[in-house]
Amino acid sequence: MKVFITREISEKAIDLLKKEKFKVGIYKKDKPIPRKELIKKVKDADGIISLLTENFDKELINQISNCKIIANVAVGYDNIDTIYAKEKNIIVTNTPDVLTDSTADLTVALILACARRIPEGERMVRKRKFKGWKPKLLLGIELKDKTVGILGAGRIGTETAIRIKTFKTKIIYFDRERSDKLEKETDAEKVSLEDLLSKADIISVHLPLTKDTLHFLNKERLKLLKKSAILVNTSRGEIIDEQELIKILKKKKIFSAGFDVYENEPKINPALLKLNNVVLLPHIGSATEEARTGMALLAAKNVIEVLNGRKALTSVN
Repeated sequence: MKVFITREISEKAIDLLKKEKFKVGIYKKDKPIPRKELIKKVKDADGIISLLTENFDKELINQISNCKIIANVAVGYDNIDTIYAKEKNIIVTNTPDVLTDSTADLTVALILACARRIPEGERMVRKRKFKGWKPKLLLGIELKDKTVGILGAGRIGTETAIRIKTFKTKIIYFDRERSDKLEKETDAEKVSLEDLLSKADIISVHLPLTKDTLHFLNKERLKLLKKSAILVNTSRGEIIDEQELIKILKKKKIFSAGFDVYENEPKINPALLKLNNVVLLPHIGSATEEARTGMALLAAKNVIEVLNGRKALTSVN
């Protein structure tokens, strides 16, 4: 059986597939595979390991008649039409858990970078503009006694809250469901969306991207943020109306914002690059050796299970 991988992943995962005697094809260039080439490569594949950069819509799914599984190397799977895949008897899987810690770590790093204006300080030193200690030089915000709002109490949101709680913060959260783990481990309080946005000093976004969460933080909701608020997003860029957030940042109606994801990724709005009150990262939430290896291995194991007639480990459809 044939397995096609849309980008180079951990060799450990590739070796695992080869041990099963699968014929493994890989797109070797370190950039998204062109659509026409992707269609050509996956037409006769029995299994596909994909990245977020590949869009498996109805048009593409209709052309993969042999395919039994699309294993997405990510927690999110908004790049795949999971409902139509199910109609075509194609199982779609994701990679939960293995990237939780790495993304939660990065979220806290973003919060700290925003609060203490670390990128501004680093740029100042590199440009040789640091002329010595000053009493009002790059004044930031302490985390102690601040209220942190967790928007989405899933695995990553919960682990972020557990980490940020150690800074002696108060945790509030908004989610459709109550999170016993989050409340037990951080004394978190479940609140309404409006309360979270208006009361939190720091807001960390951890929602999946769906038709219901597209521009979830829109103009009206962004207006609820405190002038001293920090907003950090390590989930999906489209959850925030980026244009409206930029307007707020330009007018300094919030203190700072941290981005690991963008609405039109990989394109970055030029206006963001001109702002000092933002921290901009290149979508590296899961970019650790441990997480990326774990993600690749889980995707490979899902393919192995399905192609051997067994149940997928982490099916989403």
